[in-house]
Amino acid sequence: MGLYEKLLNGEEKLSLVGLGYVGMPIAVAFAKKVKVVGFDLNERKIALYKEGIDPTNEVGGDVIKNTKVEFTADASRLREAKFHIVAVPTPVNDDHTPDLSPVEGASRLLGQNLSKGSVIVFESTVYPGVTEEICVPILEKESGLKCGVDFKIGYSPERINPGDKVHRLETITKIVSGMDEETLDTVAKVYELVVEAGVYRAESIKVAEAAKVIENSQRDINIAFMNELSIIFHKMGIDTKAVLEAAGTKWNFLKFFPGLVGGHCIGVDPYYLTYKAEELGYHSQIILSGRRINDDMGKYVAESLVKNLIKTDIPVKGAKVAILGFTFKENCPDTRNTKVIDIYKELGEYGIKPAVVDPAADAEEAERLYGITFQSLKEIQGMDAVVIAVAHDQFLELGKEEIGAFFRPEHKTKVLMDIKGLLDKNNYQEGYLYWRL
Repeated sequence: MGLYEKLLNGEEKLSLVGLGYVGMPIAVAFAKKVKVVGFDLNERKIALYKEGIDPTNEVGGDVIKNTKVEFTADASRLREAKFHIVAVPTPVNDDHTPDLSPVEGASRLLGQNLSKGSVIVFESTVYPGVTEEICVPILEKESGLKCGVDFKIGYSPERINPGDKVHRLETITKIVSGMDEETLDTVAKVYELVVEAGVYRAESIKVAEAAKVIENSQRDINIAFMNELSIIFHKMGIDTKAVLEAAGTKWNFLKFFPGLVGGHCIGVDPYYLTYKAEELGYHSQIILSGRRINDDMGKYVAESLVKNLIKTDIPVKGAKVAILGFTFKENCPDTRNTKVIDIYKELGEYGIKPAVVDPAADAEEAERLYGITFQSLKEIQGMDAVVIAVAHDQFLELGKEEIGAFFRPEHKTKVLMDIKGLLDKNNYQEGYLYWRL
């Protein structure tokens, strides 16, 4: 009887290492089919899960309360499982080089609690070669076991889109790979238990790693093109959104839009690919150009706001500015790697300390990471400028009267920065200096 069959009949357990926005939904999905140990180093997070609270808002508190996942911060409990999924973040350092410490740390912990006959599948986004060349030696050293003999490895890149209730684990085709045909078959069958859309069997672990890292690199480049167009069209006095709507009537025009590119994937993954390329002696041309454009967009927005204050004869230093939205994307509480912070910091260089509002964000996280305390929408009054930075549902409900109440009544022209183009610009032609990417 193989590992897949033993998981199905309850003889063996599956473990999930890393219970964030990616790992937790995976653990919950598998717990409907097999026994699951959900492990995370963050004891506070584990305590919340045990209380039936979902700090990620990915599946909701009701689902957490009723899940059969055995949540734990005790690494020794990983010994109870034979099929392990590693879903820890892979960020970049300040110099944009890969920070592999989370995946290396997870490999060490798992290696210390690994038993013969185990299969380990990594989901963390990495450059091709990390699983076999970095993670496997750590697993072998910590466990004293031999890969290919005592345990097997695979790779299945995460494709979960945080905050997206349509494109979920179950509905997105899952790429799977294994070190050999037997492992690939086991990994594929296990994931097929929860992925309704089915799996795609990649021919090797490196192919699966590469497929993941280029998915977000492609999106990054396309968004960078839109951001560059936005900068050009602003100089021409043309509305970018109007241009894209016109161009979008052609069947093969790719519908991307300008914006702030943050989060853990699109703004990070390209650096993993270019880092490995540099190691091999190739300096990226297109990928890094796109990264430079996208990394500078927060500064560009802030500078545009300052120019608009000057146009309306409002003193820049000490101007009262409100930023609505701080998370890296809409309807998601995650503030890590948000690019809105770039707007906040750049405005600080001009002597402006913005008030920040985000009813959807993790307020404790924002204060811990950035030292920012959120204000409520009710507190936003007497502003010289307002920046709508994130397309939260709460902000979509704001009407013209509510938005107008944010400003100082004496301003004949109100500076309104609508980064995502949420509003109908025709409603803000009179009495406003309306600006959007």
